[in-house]
Formats: sequence, structure tokens, C-alpha cells
Amino acid sequence: MQVVNYTEFRNNLAENLNMVNDNSEIVLVSRSKGKNVVVMSLEEYNAIQETLHLISSKANQKRLDEAIEEMRSGKFSKHNLIED
Repeated sequence: MQVVNYTEFRNNLAENLNMVNDNSEIVLVSRSKGKNVVVMSLEEYNAIQETLHLISSKANQKRLDEAIEEMRSGKFSKHNLIED
């Protein structure tokens, strides 16, 4: 995570936004007269939202935990993809 103050972020806006998009970097903008903000790519934001959705119910969270445990213990099988 990159931390920059507001003035630095504003003065180098294009560079900071390119760093966010090109390097999947999260930028924390520190503000002296306001709350700090986080700048992240839309892809990163969507991934976080998807994760939150997947773990939003106890049943789904339990199923995901079971699937992870199966993978770790080697209880899985590989399949070839079906191609058209």
C-alpha cells in the first residue's frame, strides 16, 4: 500500500492513478483536514465485493471452508475442460 498526502496525490494524479491500475497498488491518501481515503482499481474493488458476498451467509462460508479443506487435504480430482 502506497501512502501519499493529498497535495502529492493531486499534483501527481495521473501517475498515482496509473500506479493503481497498472500495478494493482492501493493508495491511501492522507488528509490533514478530513478523513483519509483509499484509492483502488475497479477490479480490486469488485474482487473485494465478490469476496464479501461469498462469505455473507454462514452456509456459504461453511461450504467454502469445506472446499478449501478438501483442496488442502488432496481430496479433489482434475478434469479436462470441455471445449467447443
